[in-house]
Amino acid sequence: MKIVRRIGASPRERGSMSGETCPDIFELSDGNFAVIGTEATAELDQLLPSDAARADYERIVIVSRETLVRAKTDIPDA
Repeated sequence: MKIVRRIGASPRERGSMSGETCPDIFELSDGNFAVIGTEATAELDQLLPSDAARADYERIVIVSRETLVRAKTDIPDA
């Protein structure tokens, strides 16, 4: 599995002064997506809706609204 491309604007394009430690979204060679965000499993796990579940190996990650909105045009329809 490899990172194929960034989805959306780079951290620097979104105003990060260092451009190094900001949320990011990447498309992977297998068609899945990888996300860099703030780990928030402990804070949000108990707040998940009753029809949502998280496996032990999964984590809840927060990605800023700007990161996701600016990625919208790069996300494929299918």
